[in-house]
Amino acid sequence: MKLGYSVVDAFTDMVFKGNPAAVLRLDAFLPDAVMQGIAAENNLSETAFAVADGADWQLRWFTPAVEVPLCGHATLATSFVLQGEGFPAPWRFHTLSGLLTVTAEGERLVMDFPAWEAEPAQPPEGLAEALGASPVEVHCARDWICVFDTPEQVIALKPDHARIAALRGNRVIATAANAGTDGCVIATAKGGEAVDITSRYFAAKVGIPEDPVTGAAHTQLAPFWSKRLGKAKLVCFQASARGGLLWTEYTGDRVRIAGHAVAYARGEITL
Repeated sequence: MKLGYSVVDAFTDMVFKGNPAAVLRLDAFLPDAVMQGIAAENNLSETAFAVADGADWQLRWFTPAVEVPLCGHATLATSFVLQGEGFPAPWRFHTLSGLLTVTAEGERLVMDFPAWEAEPAQPPEGLAEALGASPVEVHCARDWICVFDTPEQVIALKPDHARIAALRGNRVIATAANAGTDGCVIATAKGGEAVDITSRYFAAKVGIPEDPVTGAAHTQLAPFWSKRLGKAKLVCFQASARGGLLWTEYTGDRVRIAGHAVAYARGEITL
């Protein structure tokens, strides 16, 4: 069996930046173990599998270790691939997180995702040691949200990923909707160079020590910072080694997340 695939750098307009995702458009989903094996072999933070469903699409995402319920950059990458293959916007994806819609607005693709509200929380034991620094506040939505005073403190973090992977999950908010990624950590601060907020995302528990640019994190950060800064629209920088920019708009129960994407590679997988 031969399967075509693409690799797209999302949340950037240049290769080697943003977050790379592999995208496979299939006639039908492969067995879960095979899709997980492809994702592990790709060894990117996410591999997306898309299957046509009438005018819509079924979409699933796998890290090298597990299937995840929500992924922003691989959704953006999938939309970019579909656009390049002649499938017009809007793209409607049926996922583990419900219906997600992506539109094309100028040079950016805009995702419409559910918003996840954060609440103040007691930090899990070992959080400061895992991050290598103590946040001034800890909140919890799908992930732990660790607030620092300055963007420079976020950028300077040198986390112990094994300790982050060992953190207890964030299920102190006892609702099914907020029972999320079970121990992943967002570090964030107000400001940054020509941006409203800066963040980093650590997800060793799902096989990604540091995710380069994370759309799902901004479904939590957009509501959190929009309320604090008094503005619905934010320019956001994720300060990984690759780095990436996101434009968010918090609309109450939804978050619009916009970004660029660029093609890096196309190839063929032989099974």
